[in-house]
Amino acid sequence: MTLSPQDGILYFQLMWKLQFYITQKLGIYKDISSPEEYASLPTKKKLKVRNALWEHPELIEAYVNENPNRLGREDLEIIRRWQNFVKSSFFILRHLKKGSIFISKKDEVYAVHGIQDPLEEIIPSYALPRMVEAILLPFKGYIIYDGLLSGYNVHFGGGIRSDLKYTYTVAKTKGRIITTLEPNTASPKPVKPKKNSLPQLKELTASVTALKGNTPLQNAALAIARTGLDLALADAQDNSTFNELEAQARKVRKAATRLLNLLDIMVEE
Repeated sequence: MTLSPQDGILYFQLMWKLQFYITQKLGIYKDISSPEEYASLPTKKKLKVRNALWEHPELIEAYVNENPNRLGREDLEIIRRWQNFVKSSFFILRHLKKGSIFISKKDEVYAVHGIQDPLEEIIPSYALPRMVEAILLPFKGYIIYDGLLSGYNVHFGGGIRSDLKYTYTVAKTKGRIITTLEPNTASPKPVKPKKNSLPQLKELTASVTALKGNTPLQNAALAIARTGLDLALADAQDNSTFNELEAQARKVRKAATRLLNLLDIMVEE
């Protein structure tokens, strides 16, 4: 998912004007005399200005107040809202039609749009998950990145992949995927509340706990039922952590392994 062609062009026009202003205020490239000249600089030189911008976000408000390029009110408001930027390390988990999924170290999940090129063309799906350093910005109700991503060529094991998928699933289920950084905008979208299954699960757990099998096989099967219900109970409670759910899931697997081993013994006999 990307911005419209017109908005993609507009973003860079506004960003180059702002970054040119930064060069003037901080004296970075004194020989550059216009936003157009600055726009033609190679990315390596722009990187220095870009980093200076996010180290001095107060200059965004200064630019808006001075309005050196005589921008209209709507364009100035776009730039002003960049003060709500998010700078962090992110895991890019997957690319979706509604945006690429970025997960911060605080387990915040963002849906991010490309500017002119789809993020999938920059970091293909087969290379995910991928850890990147990024600046997220609001733009007309969407979240974009500022145009530069620095990545880490690191392979992630199954544990981290499972954690990321779980974090995304929880955010999706609970309607916590962040789709905008702009104030007074409804994000995340509310989701239809799920039916509270906790009372029924507790009742069912009590019934199964009271059951006793007549054979070792029945007891092994009931152990799977009990551990499975304990896992369902933990998931039904909002305060359960991933580690707690994972520990309970291991108990289910252990009970299932015992049942399979018992069946193997019965076959041998």
